[in-house]
Amino acid sequence: MKLFELTRQLIDIPSLTGDEGAAGSFLATYLEDLRYRIEKQEIAPGRFNILATTEAPPRIVFSTHIDTVPPFIGSREDDEYIHGRGSCDAKGIIAAQIFAAERLRASGTNEIGLLFTVDEELSSEGAQAANKHPLARECRFLINGEPTDNRMAIGTKGSVRLIITASGRAAHSAYPEYGESAIEKLLDILNHIRAVEWPDDAFFGATTCNIGVLDGGTRPNVIADHARAQLQIRLGIDIEQVKRIVERAVGGRGEIEYASAHNPVRLFSIPGFDESVVRFTTDVPYLSNWGKPLLLGPGSILDAHTEHERIAKRELEDAVDLYVELANKLQS
Repeated sequence: MKLFELTRQLIDIPSLTGDEGAAGSFLATYLEDLRYRIEKQEIAPGRFNILATTEAPPRIVFSTHIDTVPPFIGSREDDEYIHGRGSCDAKGIIAAQIFAAERLRASGTNEIGLLFTVDEELSSEGAQAANKHPLARECRFLINGEPTDNRMAIGTKGSVRLIITASGRAAHSAYPEYGESAIEKLLDILNHIRAVEWPDDAFFGATTCNIGVLDGGTRPNVIADHARAQLQIRLGIDIEQVKRIVERAVGGRGEIEYASAHNPVRLFSIPGFDESVVRFTTDVPYLSNWGKPLLLGPGSILDAHTEHERIAKRELEDAVDLYVELANKLQS
């Protein structure tokens, strides 16, 4: 199977977070046919990481994630691009890493592995499980793949995903004085959060907050007795500093649940590659036992998670070359 063909075949297998089983099974069979040793590391029934190794210890491991955000979008291609959900985040990267690993094996390098995880787009449960794997101690370098425009990322922002819940008292909307609106309380909290001036960092840049999901109430003629907001904060600063700011803004008017959190990460790099600091987060903070982390991949993060997601064919081919070059330099 050729590089573009493999990319499209992976795209055409739906693998929304929570439903990665079919794509994982395809990868397991495909890599077994290439004579890798395959382990399916179960995360939950029907959900598993794929770990592919040779007969040698995996000193350098290529890694990215199997899952995608919704909705599923099938593949298509033109002369310049492959389109579809996961084309750049991260199924094109999976294909490029497999082709790079095969080229390295053909040149006599066998101390390599491939680790493809589930759940990266939500809570990185797959990476957290993989971090406990005994083979992690064999790995010296983890080459993680995300869309970095084929530039070596030397830093990634941190992330806090949190849920704010407000409670009220239900009443008939014609008599609002007998109730207490949880929605209005939550909106007041969110207005305070929107007004926050988050501290910047000279290396990682600005901290930003996205109010991603709102829900609450039952009907328009009922005063809402509950409301909830889900937020994602991209960190240029320390988690504890951000938590203090959030807690001051909420001011005891609602309950805060921290669903996931990790600090910004400075990554390992080597000379000879274009470099950048990226604003998004990855599995890397949860794979700390897999050696020194590097981050590199084809595609633009500005295309990821959109209805027009795509990856340039030339970038895919270049990524294979870059992964091979990087692995060879790490061995020298």
